Amino acid sequence: MLQLFTKELKTMHVAVFQMEVLAGKPDENRERVKTWVEQLCREQLERPLTIVLPELWTTGYQLEDLGELAEEEGVETIAFLQQLARAHRIHMVAGSIATKKDGGIYNTALVIDAQGKLVYTYDKVHLVPMLNEPAYMQGGSVPPALFELDGVKMAVLICYDLRFPELARRLALEGAEVLFIVAEWPLARAMHWKALQQARAIENQFYLLSCNSVGSHNGTDYAGTSMVIDPWGEIIVEGSSTEEEWLQCKVDFSKAAEVRDRVPVFSSRRPDLYR
Repeated sequence: MLQLFTKELKTMHVAVFQMEVLAGKPDENRERVKTWVEQLCREQLERPLTIVLPELWTTGYQLEDLGELAEEEGVETIAFLQQLARAHRIHMVAGSIATKKDGGIYNTALVIDAQGKLVYTYDKVHLVPMLNEPAYMQGGSVPPALFELDGVKMAVLICYDLRFPELARRLALEGAEVLFIVAEWPLARAMHWKALQQARAIENQFYLLSCNSVGSHNGTDYAGTSMVIDPWGEIIVEGSSTEEEWLQCKVDFSKAAEVRDRVPVFSSRRPDLYR
């Protein structure tokens, strides 16, 4: 059943880090994230602030070396992020990292709140055959679920998951007010990246915030073009296709209820006919 939004005013400042990941160099990537977060927090005094990172930002797609690079249960990077979150009083939708657990390697998204609590983890369920991801990693067996930061219902998907609308629709029906997409989406499919994000935002009438990487690795160029899209499908902020940069904006989550009043898609649904 659809969980209805209220028109209560809820806002959040978001900073998306469109990062050029240094493949195979987790220590350097962590240090760069620390430096950028410290700089941002010196300049941005208003809270709450939510930081968003891209997919596999510690290792990049150095898939052949994940046996050595992936972290046991993500312990090292989780501790690093928790310390950073507590120190600066920030929430972190902290992209995803390669983790070792249950005898396999997983692409695991992390969410940490401003008190340093690990709020949510999610293992990517759809692995990318075009990048040979299934040869090196295992897909998650638990579907994505909602989590909350400051009372806002949120969800996160990882890159290729964006192509499967069933995931986003179920999350919307459960009450998601914002969907984060963390990615290393290739430039070769950049048109799909943008179109699918707008489609997910429009059809589900929620905010969509994406964080993609830039740069190149092993012959793959990444598309950048991280975005914040409102429930009407309007792009509020859009990154470049090549530059490493922060994207900042203030999101008003009450707009989702207004859009659903204007175009009542969910009350018009006929799920009995969708089998």
